[in-house]
Amino acid sequence: MKDDDIAWLQAVELAQAIRIGQFSSTEVTEAMLQRINRVDPRLHAFARLTPELAIAQAREADARQARGEPLGPLHGVPIAVKDLCWTQGIPTMAGMPIHRDFVPQVDGTVVRRLREAGAVLLGKLQMTEGAYSAHHPDVTAPVNPWNPACWPGVSSSGSGVATAAGLCFGSIGTDTGGSIRFPSAANAVTGLKPTWGRVSRYGAFELAASLDHIGPMCRSAADCGLMLGAIAGADPADPTALQAPVPDYLSGDITRLDGLRIGLDEAFASSGVDAPLVDSLAAGIDVLRRLGAEIVPVRMPEVDELVLSWVPHCAVEAAVAHAQTFPSRRAEYGPMLAGLLDEGIALSAAEYQRILLQRADFTGRLNALFTGIDLLAMPAMPFVAPTIEGIAALRQQPGYRKRLSRFTSPTDLSGHPTITFPSGFTPQGLPIAMQLVSAHLREDALIRAGRAFQNTTDWHTRHPVV
Repeated sequence: MKDDDIAWLQAVELAQAIRIGQFSSTEVTEAMLQRINRVDPRLHAFARLTPELAIAQAREADARQARGEPLGPLHGVPIAVKDLCWTQGIPTMAGMPIHRDFVPQVDGTVVRRLREAGAVLLGKLQMTEGAYSAHHPDVTAPVNPWNPACWPGVSSSGSGVATAAGLCFGSIGTDTGGSIRFPSAANAVTGLKPTWGRVSRYGAFELAASLDHIGPMCRSAADCGLMLGAIAGADPADPTALQAPVPDYLSGDITRLDGLRIGLDEAFASSGVDAPLVDSLAAGIDVLRRLGAEIVPVRMPEVDELVLSWVPHCAVEAAVAHAQTFPSRRAEYGPMLAGLLDEGIALSAAEYQRILLQRADFTGRLNALFTGIDLLAMPAMPFVAPTIEGIAALRQQPGYRKRLSRFTSPTDLSGHPTITFPSGFTPQGLPIAMQLVSAHLREDALIRAGRAFQNTTDWHTRHPVV
């Protein structure tokens, strides 16, 4: 089997193909490992491969099928996880050389649930240091497969690159300030940031506990629904995991969206946004309208000051997460993460309380907005295919954070779920994406709208030449 024969299948397609005997999990896994060995030396998406484990899991999946045993929703499907997810007996570095020797004794809940759903683990995906905004100086950053000069996104950069390049059939990312959405938009994959607490955080290295969201990054909205259904739900190991039952995310009519109300604040969604993104969002809204959705003009709650508060808020929680190694081992940290931790340690209790009140106020206002709409449409980021140099230059400008994170960090602070998916390409063939937001625990509406959009368009089926 040539890897190109299967590399671009969606997870839902591959799972069905394995069930009916068109492929075995073992032959698919072997082909994917060969593809990774051929392609990833140029892309650096993987922090660590787990070939022996993958082959063993694939063979067991085939044996289970041969015995006629019940099969999970991801039976035999090779996936990969961000390298902050604990994997029993496998080092979990979280993008930090300081943790290169950390070997968890148990799987994190997400990894365990993927395994129980029948998935095959190809390896651990590269990420920024501690899931913040820059790769450690000793780590080679993943390369955007569409154009090596373009930004691969942060911090789930390896997840975005591996999924886009056909190196896995789905991946796990995390989002604290935009780290599922940035790499999804930059690499033309579909990423779902669930409601905070919808997916257990047990066994996932923290950046900021009350902001961290764990979710799938996939080829399609359907794949996101398949993976979210496997990993979501209450968890005795994480008391903050929500108790709400997990629905069937792949149910519902995707040929029509009649009755679905989608809010749009045109001023908010276009201010400071590159023109091709504005045009693509308008075209995407038209697709949803033609599918029967009602487009409702709304006024987005003010976010400018809230976005500026994200860094100090994250800094305080990150300082708690790193208390055992920072500042005592400061010299082993990269400058970006060290600077964040310094800020967190220095922030006053009064200033932190002001931020918490601001966060609660915004969350309440956004909750109120969703009493009149089902979804909210906006860009995922303000730039079209930003270059690595462009992002570096932007970081030197005053107010860069407010512009870069305007469409991402507010919903991390409020905990609302989002889906990001390809909605076009530039004339140069670079990805453009749009984002939908929903009320808490309405991932079903996000996935249904995303599936309907992708049932009508083909942006998500385009792939880079690797």
